[in-house]
Amino acid sequence: MRIINLNPETDIGASAWFVDLDGHRILLDSGMHPKREGREGLPLFKTIQNEDLDAIAISHCHHDHVGTLPVALRHFPKAHVMLPEQSYFIVERVLHNSVNVMTRQRDERGIKEYPLFTHDEVDEIAPVFQAFRYNREIEWAAYNKTRAGFASPTLEFFDAGHTLGSAGMLLRGKKETLFYTGDVCFHDQTLLRAARFQDVKADVLIMETTRGNRATPPGFTRTAEIERLTAAIQSALKRRGCVLLPSFALGRTQEILALLALLMREGKLKQQPIYIGGLGRVFTEIYDLEAHRTHRQHTSLQLHEAHNLIVLEKGQAEKMKLSGGRIFVLTSGMMAENTAAHDLAVRMAGDERQSIFFVGYADPETPGGRLKAAKPGETFVLSPGAGRVTRRCDVQDFDLTAHANRAELLDFVGQVAPRAVLLGHGDEDSRKWFEEQIRTRHPKIKIIQPMPGKAVEV
Repeated sequence: MRIINLNPETDIGASAWFVDLDGHRILLDSGMHPKREGREGLPLFKTIQNEDLDAIAISHCHHDHVGTLPVALRHFPKAHVMLPEQSYFIVERVLHNSVNVMTRQRDERGIKEYPLFTHDEVDEIAPVFQAFRYNREIEWAAYNKTRAGFASPTLEFFDAGHTLGSAGMLLRGKKETLFYTGDVCFHDQTLLRAARFQDVKADVLIMETTRGNRATPPGFTRTAEIERLTAAIQSALKRRGCVLLPSFALGRTQEILALLALLMREGKLKQQPIYIGGLGRVFTEIYDLEAHRTHRQHTSLQLHEAHNLIVLEKGQAEKMKLSGGRIFVLTSGMMAENTAAHDLAVRMAGDERQSIFFVGYADPETPGGRLKAAKPGETFVLSPGAGRVTRRCDVQDFDLTAHANRAELLDFVGQVAPRAVLLGHGDEDSRKWFEEQIRTRHPKIKIIQPMPGKAVEV
């Protein structure tokens, strides 16, 4: 078995793993690095440009896992694309939105390489997308007619509980097996239930390490964290200020909308409109439409019926009055420039009546991360466009992650009982923690931290 990590950096970046199993080759994910611009953010496709790739399998439709799929198919036009069933209904919308974002960044920031692909290209590749249900074995090389006659390894998607349509992947060869976690959540969220990886065994494990640098505080419970958030929202609304919850359009937005709906149903919050972004509204409708086929809690909860959802129009966040206790659930989760979340935060930051509550990860180098780090009364540069702002608003951070905690992943290693573990999708200190803990608990397991573009034989 030959494996190459195609992420151009050793961090949470462009998720993409090349696997050669029994002479058949597959690409697991095709992400875009969130901190790099232009072609610098692409996976290292040139490293495998001479490989005859049979298939591309996508774990889920977040940008760092699927954002360069059209570019991958340009390099490997014979490959077919395999997705979990519910990701099939999302992937084209994600890619078309990426074209819009890249086009805007080209015009506003002069990134001449953008867009890396076009709307027409997304439409042209869509016919090679194939959807598969969880827990079904698929002969992934058999679809490539140019390699007919060769016994094909199989792939099976397992529900990862991270977001709608997320999956871990089990590859089975003649004698060897490999499991790729993708992004996984081992605890129930408000809507989605925990990953169903209970029976997974494999010779080789490729594992995410996102939260390896974050210990779970003693006594922490998700229920208590939700109660803390509820109290913070209640307090903010009593001040007649507004509440901004920066959230990723796919997954985090729907989880927060579900939580708000339940709080309103229980009388802990009053019924009121919720302001969201257009892409968040699109994915919310898909969550509702797929509710009956999703392993989730509150299966009858339809978010578009539970809420009066108001989509902010372009420029509206810069003009509307920030009074009366409005609630905003807006992309992006890290408050990137030229988003409604960023523009609203610029206006809210200096007003002590306002509240900005983070419910997910915000990279320290993003506007969201800088706002999180700012102390009350501190003046700092929020972003190049916004310049210096003074933080007077209420800023709080709530741990409602959709990623597995590190102790849960460490237990999972013991369950899978692989002979080798490849650590990825995490910062250096996260991967170091896992290496030390796995070595202590499972001294016979080989631990590999693959460098970008370097082949590993396991």
